[in-house]
Amino acid sequence: MTTDFNAIERDLMAAYARRLEIRRRTNRRLRTALLAVALAGAFSAAAIASGIVGDLQLDPTKWAVLGGGEVDGGRGAYVHAKGVDDRANATFLVEHDDGLAPYQAFLLHERTLAAAQASSPVGVRVEPGGPCSMAAVTRAEQVALSTLAAGFAPSTSANASKQAVDNAIQAAFAGAPCRGLEYAGEQARLVYAGVQPRSKLMPEAR
Repeated sequence: MTTDFNAIERDLMAAYARRLEIRRRTNRRLRTALLAVALAGAFSAAAIASGIVGDLQLDPTKWAVLGGGEVDGGRGAYVHAKGVDDRANATFLVEHDDGLAPYQAFLLHERTLAAAQASSPVGVRVEPGGPCSMAAVTRAEQVALSTLAAGFAPSTSANASKQAVDNAIQAAFAGAPCRGLEYAGEQARLVYAGVQPRSKLMPEAR
């Protein structure tokens, strides 16, 4: 299958322009993963339904597209890019998860992320373990929501609660990690912040 990188780039640019509109929609999420920062060697996955890490106000004209790809017939797509000014590397992911049950949306994300990681032009950190089971994702979301309720007011920014949620989930899964714990914590933070509806969570975590 031939990948039309220009079409993917156009989709991303249009998504940036519709950032405020996307905040109210659940049938198309724009997900960004900063797969690598050369100096820090860090990995961060931030699913921001309202746009590409809205707090940072990333300008698409400041990123040079290096390449990309698709999974599931284009339902998931990714583009590798480099900052024009600072030469920082990033990978932007788009997931069309409308109509998918929460766990299927998670699996779509994992497939898209895995493909992006495999083709990343720079080294990236990958979560340890195999893909999380539905039960594991549910438990991680429950831990995240409990942490949020205990320490944060409703509607707290998803970025503000990230470290506390990540720490709690890592402690809960110490010795039994799986890929997708960061995703689960992220989903819970976005729901608690009011960015996504509770229907995006696993049924038993709602």
